[in-house]
Amino acid sequence: MDRYNYIIADIRLSSNRDLTAIGLDSFKHFETQNTSMPIDARIVLTDNVPSPINHIVISTSHLTNIDADGTFMRTKNGYRYEITTRDQSHKVTFDINTDNNLISCHISTYNYIGISILRFGLWIMFGIVLTQRDGIAIHSSAITLDGGCALFLGESGTGKSTHTRLWRENIKGADLLNDDSPIVRMVDGKTLAYGSPWSGKTPCYKNQTYPIKGFVRLSQAPHNNIERLNTLGAIGALYPSCPYILMSDERLNNAICKTLSKIIHRIPTYKMECLPNGDAAAMSHQTLFGNE
Repeated sequence: MDRYNYIIADIRLSSNRDLTAIGLDSFKHFETQNTSMPIDARIVLTDNVPSPINHIVISTSHLTNIDADGTFMRTKNGYRYEITTRDQSHKVTFDINTDNNLISCHISTYNYIGISILRFGLWIMFGIVLTQRDGIAIHSSAITLDGGCALFLGESGTGKSTHTRLWRENIKGADLLNDDSPIVRMVDGKTLAYGSPWSGKTPCYKNQTYPIKGFVRLSQAPHNNIERLNTLGAIGALYPSCPYILMSDERLNNAICKTLSKIIHRIPTYKMECLPNGDAAAMSHQTLFGNE
């Protein structure tokens, strides 16, 4: 049952199938032979997931990146996420039982759909696991330097990837940790950033961990300027970058907000208006790492 194991953000997942063998290549970097660590969540890929007897539809969404539609539901034992291809030809079901400390996720008809759909559904499942482990997958581009990590946030197209590329081009030792969905967790009083198997269009799947130096929400401007945000501003900067599908459920949203509250009281958050140039990278670098 637990033959295949993966550790992501210090959370152990077990699976009855080798995820890399069915096309999820990014999970290869997170494979482990360490079976002494307790299992946090179990993945069961099967062709038979029964329909829920009682369920409430929480939200529906158009998943433009994978050309499909998603339906998020609350069930008697947890949650259910269904992804249907846009032409209605196939549907995959993620039945997520959260009744026990060990979360289980049964996935149906996985072998009839594209890998991108399976990857996205597993991201939703892992996001639910994180809500019980003081963690959030934050939409951002994460850069590492001198043993620390900075996360750059913003709406799609605001230049997150460009800004971290400018760091790598202009700041010696800067390296990309993840370009879309790094994991942020509170562990033993520390706020840590982890690489993950989900990195958007940039294949950057690093099984690494770093303490977070700060968060920066970017916006395009004809100048470069950075300033630290107060508590309310920090919430406004981080909250929109949390998983929007999960936040449609009150219980999950409360857990995410609780974790955010812990984070912003420990880690500085900034807003930055910037140009896509090396001076902008130098400014954010000086702000986050300059006093070391």
